[in-house]
Amino acid sequence: MSPAKRRAATGHLITHFGVSQRRACRVLGTSRSTQRRDAPGLRPVDEPVRVRLRDLARARPRFGYRRLCALLRAEGHDINHKRVARLCREEGLRVRGNTRKRRRAGTSTAQRLAATAANQVWAIDYQFDTTSDGRTLKLCNIVDEFTREALSVTVGRFCDADATVTLLDNLARRRGAPVFVRCDNGPELTSAALRDWCRFNSAGICFIDPGSPWQNGYVESFNSRLRDELLSVEILDTLIQAQILAEDWRNDYNWNRPHSALGNQPPAKYAATLKTSQN
Repeated sequence: MSPAKRRAATGHLITHFGVSQRRACRVLGTSRSTQRRDAPGLRPVDEPVRVRLRDLARARPRFGYRRLCALLRAEGHDINHKRVARLCREEGLRVRGNTRKRRRAGTSTAQRLAATAANQVWAIDYQFDTTSDGRTLKLCNIVDEFTREALSVTVGRFCDADATVTLLDNLARRRGAPVFVRCDNGPELTSAALRDWCRFNSAGICFIDPGSPWQNGYVESFNSRLRDELLSVEILDTLIQAQILAEDWRNDYNWNRPHSALGNQPPAKYAATLKTSQN
């Protein structure tokens, strides 16, 4: 007799003959642990949340349940992260984990410079990709370490020291020059052009140790998000297309994407709250 038929026979004995569950199981020779209620169906109250979760996961396929929960809360849903995790699991909305090997991080002996205010430390780094014809794209990414804002994601076929200085000039005119610039020891960043720009703008340079990218962790983390959510997802055919998509992604990152280090606030909105509190 199948488990389903055993449960049905046990229920028949209990209902029509008034025997206890223990006695009914003894008569049928089955264990009481097999007597379980059928799993409940999908709850109708979850259906609107399921629909919205599917839409969000389709638009942001690299977001896990915690960031999806933050987006739902920002839209006004009073929802627990455990419920979102359950719904994502039932809907099959799982993000494939990163299977790359990780290098064990060493311990830096250099003095760490921690940003304590907005516009104090800008972190600079470069990133590479290719268009569909195999030609190189070079991205210059600049991040405010305190507010986590993406100040620039500039895409070109090349980006030398002069182009980097021009980019910093444009940012400084809009936001003011930073107190420090954090960067690695690449040839563009150890050039006389960048040193002169920092001297003329009364900004210091904080070089990380050679071969120690973990000392520039904020922009490295930003690079990984950019790679995961844009560069590894989109096929870029032309330079103009890459520039438009990168700028759209940067604006979305600053204004819509919840950042876990900022209490799931987008960086630009967090920066706006800092300005309001200071005024």
